[in-house]
Amino acid sequence: MFIFLSKLLPLFVYPLGLACLLLFTALLVAYNRKASAILVISALAILWLSSTTGFSDLLARSLELKYLPPEEIPSAEVMVVLGGGTEPAAYPRKTVELNGAGDRVLYAAQLYKEGKAAHILLSGGDIEWLDEGSTTPAEDMAAILTQIGVPQDALWLETESKNTYENALYAKQFLEEKEINKILLVTSAMHMPRAVALFEKQGFEVIPLPVDYSVTNSPIAAEGAEGFAAKFLDILPSASNLSLTTNAMKEYIGFVIYKLQGWL
Repeated sequence: MFIFLSKLLPLFVYPLGLACLLLFTALLVAYNRKASAILVISALAILWLSSTTGFSDLLARSLELKYLPPEEIPSAEVMVVLGGGTEPAAYPRKTVELNGAGDRVLYAAQLYKEGKAAHILLSGGDIEWLDEGSTTPAEDMAAILTQIGVPQDALWLETESKNTYENALYAKQFLEEKEINKILLVTSAMHMPRAVALFEKQGFEVIPLPVDYSVTNSPIAAEGAEGFAAKFLDILPSASNLSLTTNAMKEYIGFVIYKLQGWL
């Protein structure tokens, strides 16, 4: 039930869901023109602000800049890679595919080939009512890694976790038996602050290796007409900016929920 509610309730806090909720409420109180107008304007303001480049970038940077890639990557016995970067081989897909967070898997392969870790712990299980494939994210990551040359015996799979808290909890149970406490942690930059906090709470010595940055250093702004056009586009609503804002809010809401649960 917790997993279900943790997926459902935030939908009404994210910009799109909140705006829809406000518009629906505006319809219910249409007899009160002033209240209805305030609700409609509020919904439009939320959608517009959340869809602008400046707001979405600011929110994303507040998370992504907390952990930057280290200049020198130390070695450890194991690298932990969190699920979320793959799509299962569900029809009409013929094979497992990478999604926008697939950098996690590719970077893990690169680090393994550079000798940074002897083993890779792939963490990610299914949420039965939500996932579309017959395999777990951990198994899907393993399929990709073996295709690109990582040997099967270097891969350890944890296929039970359904959220980041369980990623850390089950990784602790798995690695404690092997007396491993120091880990390289690979996940998306936006997700890294919450992941590091959870893994450190379990007693791990964490070396964060973030990938999949949403916002990078922008080129020098153009002057004249081109500069004006770029700035004008920045204040127009964009679906990609709305998605970025939503992803950042997901992390902040996750912090709050996990704190209330006593997991942080």
